[in-house]
Amino acid sequence: MQKREKSFGIQMLSVQPDTKPKGCAGCNRKIKDRYLLKALDKYWHEDCLKCACCDCRLGEVGSTLYTKANLILCRRDYLRLFGVTGNCAACSKLIPAFEMVMRAKENVYHLDCFACQLCNQRFCVGDKFFLKNNMILCQTDYEEGLMKEGYLPLLVREYNSFYNEADLQRKRRLFLY
Repeated sequence: MQKREKSFGIQMLSVQPDTKPKGCAGCNRKIKDRYLLKALDKYWHEDCLKCACCDCRLGEVGSTLYTKANLILCRRDYLRLFGVTGNCAACSKLIPAFEMVMRAKENVYHLDCFACQLCNQRFCVGDKFFLKNNMILCQTDYEEGLMKEGYLPLLVREYNSFYNEADLQRKRRLFLY
């Protein structure tokens, strides 16, 4: 039976001077510091709760840790080792699971690849772009193509809203007259 991965919270607690020192799950020594970490229902020195891969102090990089295959991991290493990856729709190269991406319909892109595929103008969140035959186009290149070929996009996105086919036909008529 394979053990499932889980994420757990990390709490930083101040040690009360009148309490009996708790044992650290990492080094098995008593915790006499001013603060301790509580994670996985155990207590830890701040220096002892570390990622098994990169050795970063988990109390400093966030409030969550991940476990799988008896490893304690930070989010980045967990995603790197066990996360789902895919390929960029523009360059076809692998996109690591921890990397930020842009999406257009079901296509996923590296941030650097999310650009007009004719003029290389980069897009940001909320920018208007057109998708034709899985090719991302800026407004200028789309309108030039519309005038020359009379094509319609599969998708138009402007400020996070989508146009329907009737809106696109209306825009097309405006460009052709």
